[in-house]
Amino acid sequence: MIQVENLTKLFGTKRAVDGVSFSVERGEVLGFLGPNGAGKSTTMRMITGFIPPTSGRVRVGGFDVSEQPIAAKRLMGYLPENAPAYTDMTVYGFLNFAAELRGLRGEAKKKAVHRVVEMCFLESVLHQSVETLSKGYRHRTCFAQSIIHDPDVLVLDEPTDGLDPNQKHEVRGLIRRMGEKKAIIFSTHILEEVDAACTRAIIIDRGKIVANGTPDQLRARSEWAGAVTLRVQGLSVEAVKEQLGRLRTAAKVIAQGDGGRVLATVFPRNRGDGELTREVLEATRGWRVEHWHTEEGRLDDVFRSITMPDTQR
Repeated sequence: MIQVENLTKLFGTKRAVDGVSFSVERGEVLGFLGPNGAGKSTTMRMITGFIPPTSGRVRVGGFDVSEQPIAAKRLMGYLPENAPAYTDMTVYGFLNFAAELRGLRGEAKKKAVHRVVEMCFLESVLHQSVETLSKGYRHRTCFAQSIIHDPDVLVLDEPTDGLDPNQKHEVRGLIRRMGEKKAIIFSTHILEEVDAACTRAIIIDRGKIVANGTPDQLRARSEWAGAVTLRVQGLSVEAVKEQLGRLRTAAKVIAQGDGGRVLATVFPRNRGDGELTREVLEATRGWRVEHWHTEEGRLDDVFRSITMPDTQR
């Protein structure tokens, strides 16, 4: 549904987006991650036809966004950064206006407005002007306009920005449910949203894609993936570190005292082979182990290792 081929955008001498290529299928929710200034919003704007690329091509539903913009945009819903809206309109007036822009008339328009008001929990502010809304409700209103025509493709730029924890939970659930039938791409810098809503994630840094995979595949790149954490009684920190540090498959051991106990984590030399778990089990026979678990890997660790310069880690 979305095909991005070698997309590049220059602003003067600055290369904001540098040869980005990816695709999004129907039934897929793609999280677009990156630090501030990485090129997320610029890529979104080119996908929607809001700004033209310097080079490269975007197709939506088979239509070239530059050559067949009307046909491509009919298939899309777009929530821009900072959720812009006409502030002198009421919420109801703005959504009616958005529905008419999308070609909806009569009963179809009424049903569309009613549907998005219900989906986005806007009943209590329906007749307020947009300028009087809280940031969260303004964001919900702009989200509602992006889905009012029930599009096949959704492009959402930080859809949970400014929402409280309950509202974020609602929006993530809505995105996840809609993603079963639509192709959705949304940008975020909140890593928990990858697990909450995404089937796949891309990390972009300095205009280039530096990682692309499912949440589990990205977690597997973490140094924590396959690490073993345990809490032990009756031994010193030094004894625990020495014993576990001898293991053939251990890359490093971190340990600290915790009220007469030792909390230790053993990191694997080779992630994913499972040998470390077996060796730790053997090495700790006879120990008083209170707690034990194998780490899945941490997205924040992967994100930092990919996007942060070595000197700042």
